[in-house]
Amino acid sequence: MASVQPKKRSDIDQAYRWDLEAMIPDESVLESQLQQITQEAKTYQEEYSGHLTDSGQKLADAYAAKDDIWRRLEKIYVYAHMKRDEDNADARYQALTDRCMSAIAAVSACMAFFSPELLSADEEKVLGYLDDTPDLKIYDFALRDAFRLKAHVLSGSEEAILAQMSEVTGATGDIFTMLNNADLTFAPAVDAGGKEHPVTHGSYIRLMESHDRTLRKSAYESMYDSYKKLINTIATTYNYNTKTDVITARLRHFESARAAALSGDNIPGAVYDNLVAVVNEALPQMHRYTALRRKLLGKTLTDGKMYMYDMYVPLIELPERQIPFEEGLDIMRAALAPFGQDYLDKMNEGIRQRWIDVYETRGKTSGAYSFGCYDSYPYILLNYTDTLKDVFTIVHEMGHSMHSRYTRETQPYIYGSHSIFTAETASTVNESLLMHHLLEKETDPDMRRYLLNMYLEEFRTTLFRQTQFAEFEDLTHREIENGGQLTADRMCEIYQELNDKYYGPAVERDDTIRYEWARIPHFYNAFYVYKYATGYSAATAISHKILKEGKPAADRYIDFLRTGESDHPIELLKIAGVDMSSPEPIRDAMATFTSILDEFESLV
Repeated sequence: MASVQPKKRSDIDQAYRWDLEAMIPDESVLESQLQQITQEAKTYQEEYSGHLTDSGQKLADAYAAKDDIWRRLEKIYVYAHMKRDEDNADARYQALTDRCMSAIAAVSACMAFFSPELLSADEEKVLGYLDDTPDLKIYDFALRDAFRLKAHVLSGSEEAILAQMSEVTGATGDIFTMLNNADLTFAPAVDAGGKEHPVTHGSYIRLMESHDRTLRKSAYESMYDSYKKLINTIATTYNYNTKTDVITARLRHFESARAAALSGDNIPGAVYDNLVAVVNEALPQMHRYTALRRKLLGKTLTDGKMYMYDMYVPLIELPERQIPFEEGLDIMRAALAPFGQDYLDKMNEGIRQRWIDVYETRGKTSGAYSFGCYDSYPYILLNYTDTLKDVFTIVHEMGHSMHSRYTRETQPYIYGSHSIFTAETASTVNESLLMHHLLEKETDPDMRRYLLNMYLEEFRTTLFRQTQFAEFEDLTHREIENGGQLTADRMCEIYQELNDKYYGPAVERDDTIRYEWARIPHFYNAFYVYKYATGYSAATAISHKILKEGKPAADRYIDFLRTGESDHPIELLKIAGVDMSSPEPIRDAMATFTSILDEFESLV
């Protein structure tokens, strides 16, 4: 069901559209609910401000009431956000999302007293409430974690000011989202025969995987020409986004924006530094791969030189094979069978309940994600185009959604989500099992070479590329912290140097890839992308354990999925048998990359 151009949403069969009506069947009540929630937040402030720690029961009631307000507001916001993502040009849901953001800012302001007042109380006295207040025991970890961050919580009035400013300080990300998804258009790409191909966020990678080099180069230039034309606007947006991170970190007395970003999950800075250091140690293997790629592309490189638009094309050319969505689901079921029947049953139920929005449509947000709230299905947005890569995407996002499913049926609301650090592990374990499943059953030598090349590409695009992004974020934030300015030229310079370092001498430098940073939406959620790389490393270790040990390792992994945010990520991953405070999982992942490269090189 791959389409040449994005269709209208109404042209897609309902079976392939997510069921948001199951979440909120009647939109007409949302405005009154938002007003009610905002009023309740004001009442909450009147009732609990100044009395929060009067007794253990008072504190328990305050926690419960706070959770209830946020739980209902979160549901409306998530609904509005997903409806907007169906068509970013739909003004109704732009407005509803904006209204939710205003309500979030108002509620945040009313509740801004909570942390300062809690942390101004005597810690020993408050923790003592845990022994004689049964209703408070559920908040044990939350309380202790709050006191851990005591030094970074401001006074009540200061927190109220920051809460009210949140609607403004978050504007840079919203501006980029609108620019990227609603306003940017790309010129069609032209193949060697002169035929035009539409370039969209959803079609771009597929075009870059084409064996028609003329088409690849044309799509590459089309994509980046659009960003180049707006580079000063995008640079200004990202510059102020970074300044916001830095200023907020300073206001909260963190030594850096990175330290502030890592603090919520209690991730030591050494974890970030270990990732960058170990991956940099392994760059000679990456350069070995790019050199092999240039050699194997051989005569298709008419000028004898390899450019970045040659990095995505499969090195093993196979007859094009379409994998319709239903077949992709069957492949997923077979690949994830090592998790056990309970996992499969829950997953199949989700498919029947229409968790998934499958195909690209006009105005739809690009890419893919898993999203939802505590009281909704764990929905999945796709832009499925019937390729094997799309099968990996649905398997990846289903890992997130099943993580949410297990967590929300086990944990209370306060622990009912999960950190990105652990979430990326859950999604990538699924991808690892899919790759193992495909390699295990493959008997055709060419297809095996194709899959090994795809596996190498997973490492390149997830572990190496996301670490490159992590270095870029670290460098840009340090630039601001050291008194510099992030001009368009400076950011292009930083990115070009990193790209040269990661890809090595086999890839020719051009004046186009330097603009790639401008199209990465994750940069507006600072110090996020490194978790893809750490998650990939952890997932490689966990999937190996499941395949080697069977049910005991699978059961430990399911236990990990149930934990939500009931502890810090490093501790939770130990349940699944991985210690990410050590560089060893990353070194093991790099060793896996080398072994795959060895096999692939021997076969080709």
